[in-house]
Amino acid sequence: MYSSRLIFTFFTLFPELLGSTKRLNVNAQDCDGISCLHQAALMCNVPIIQLFLDAGAQVDIKDNKGMRPLHYASWQGKPEPVALLLQYNASVNEQANKGETPLHLACQHGHVLVTNLLLKYHSNVLVRNKDHKSPLDLACEFGRYEVVKMLLQQHSNSRCRSLLTENPQDVADNDRTTCLHLAARNGHVDVIRLLLNAGIDINRSTLRGTALHEAAMHGKLDVVRMLIESGVDVNKPNSYDQTALDIVRSFTTCHAEKEMKHLLKEIINAVQGRAIRDFDDPTDPHALAFKEGQQITVLEQRADGRWRGIIFHPNYTSSSGYFPASAIQLLDRPGNEHELSRKSGIDTT
Repeated sequence: MYSSRLIFTFFTLFPELLGSTKRLNVNAQDCDGISCLHQAALMCNVPIIQLFLDAGAQVDIKDNKGMRPLHYASWQGKPEPVALLLQYNASVNEQANKGETPLHLACQHGHVLVTNLLLKYHSNVLVRNKDHKSPLDLACEFGRYEVVKMLLQQHSNSRCRSLLTENPQDVADNDRTTCLHLAARNGHVDVIRLLLNAGIDINRSTLRGTALHEAAMHGKLDVVRMLIESGVDVNKPNSYDQTALDIVRSFTTCHAEKEMKHLLKEIINAVQGRAIRDFDDPTDPHALAFKEGQQITVLEQRADGRWRGIIFHPNYTSSSGYFPASAIQLLDRPGNEHELSRKSGIDTT
């Protein structure tokens, strides 16, 4: 870390050095390709950045990794040096050797203000790095809730929302993934909810399967529970003909394995019913209220006649609780009719 005294000394002597007869090369680079402007951007020191730029430093100079000063400033996350570099026409869409733009770095590290600033300068939200990941993908992977929220809501949302729609490239090879899968794999329930509310298909698939497959594989119990409660298709297989339950049985070894199996088996073995009368019990906080005609997925049929069930809603939410068996009629054929009704736009609630 540079001391304030060292910075002061440098700041005092630098103009004198520039004016000496032996002219300094402000674009000189070390063995890693790092220039003085790279270092200043990494330090987020605006006055020194200004000095170098005024002295003729190349604003888009690359190091050996293809990183420009704007990459480093965006990575650090302070808006002032980023704004200064942009004022000197730093390119917002130049990619480093691994394909990352400054926006990739800002989104990955959760820098909301810098992300917003880059978007104002028309940073392209659709650019993918060498791992086929967009800035939105990285924000979802690392659980950057506020960045994801902003990307979906701000002026870029029409382009960013195109990343939410199913793409043939999803199944191009085993390395392909989506923002939903990345959030599920890493246990970011709040980010998944944002994506579902923005319109992503809960059953969107890659070669490895749905987000439920990813959560099951990586032992993310809270995500498995949330996806089930949101109406995910638990019976949908991946390209290897494995369901999420198959994944848990074969690959999941975490402490949550037993409960994940229980949750998945419970919804797989559930039967469908339809309410034959209204029911509500305000005195029971665990009661499931419903209206006549509503469809109910019955999870547990207790001998005492107090059954447990869940009602799926079109907006990827649900209600669950207990109700009297006499209030519903079981349907002849089980199935995920709530999923069919959601896709057709019909509210079964």
